[in-house]
Amino acid sequence: MSAFVIILLIVLGLFLLVMEFFVIPGMTLAGIGGLLFTAAGVFLAYKIYGTTVGHITLIGTLLAGLFVLVLSFRSGTWNKLMLKSTIESQVETVEEVSVQPGDLGITITRLNPIGKVRVNNMVMEAKCPGMFVDERTEVEVKEVFKTFIIVKPKK
Repeated sequence: MSAFVIILLIVLGLFLLVMEFFVIPGMTLAGIGGLLFTAAGVFLAYKIYGTTVGHITLIGTLLAGLFVLVLSFRSGTWNKLMLKSTIESQVETVEEVSVQPGDLGITITRLNPIGKVRVNNMVMEAKCPGMFVDERTEVEVKEVFKTFIIVKPKK
């Protein structure tokens, strides 16, 4: 009966460790439980059967864990769970020659404090620090950066 319990603890521990590696990544209860169950199985083997059987159980558990890990990596089932999408979009950049500080534009969306504006017939992202600007409000460009501009409401 005790050999069955030891084997059951080690198998359950290895199963939880595989679940931790592939299904529930991060330091969760599955990983901690897997380590505890595996360690408990090896500890019981040492306690009940002595040092020789304990050493054999420890080496067997390490080899079984390595075998299960290699087998899990080689099987194609984990590839079905992986995210394989690629990002093909690009960040819109503001050409500094087309927009200069002092240019006038109009807001397309509400700047809350970030939104879209149309300056020189170009739609771009704009920020208005410290204030909210409603849509269809005239704005003046204060600064030009690579990916956005800073504007202020025209008075």
